[in-house]
Amino acid sequence: MSHISYTPGLVARVRRITGQLAAVERGLDESADCAALLQQVAAIRGAVNGLMEEILEAHLHEHVAAPELDAESRRKGSDEVIAAIRRYAK
Repeated sequence: MSHISYTPGLVARVRRITGQLAAVERGLDESADCAALLQQVAAIRGAVNGLMEEILEAHLHEHVAAPELDAESRRKGSDEVIAAIRRYAK
């Protein structure tokens, strides 16, 4: 269950990433300069990293660090974080 509420900032971040990806696709279709495409892909990577950090932080607050959680809930929340980081780091 998601505890990340709708926030205009988070949705705007996703939309910017979508726009950046569309620009890369257009560049590939139009045989754009490789250096420009690499710069765009690097920007996308940075934007996705920022998105990941924000969602990860929300998950940690809600599913690991919240004072009302029992030990089993904390373990499950931390296991989810570990799994996500392992997938992301590949």
